[in-house]
Amino acid sequence: MEVKDFADLNLYLKGFEIESIGNQAVRKAQAESREKGIPLVYSVDGKIYYELADGTVTSNSPFENGKG
Repeated sequence: MEVKDFADLNLYLKGFEIESIGNQAVRKAQAESREKGIPLVYSVDGKIYYELADGTVTSNSPFENGKG
């Protein structure tokens, strides 16, 4: 892994802070969806996966019309 020098360390730290805030927001949204029984939808290598309320992960859409 190559380590890059940053001309402005404060800019790098601000980016890290923004990423951290975004990650926290995603985790909160996931927790709220789980509480409400709403499936989580993920894309891995272009394939769609669904995490159901019981924790099961499937590639079959749980939505009525089958269009995630």
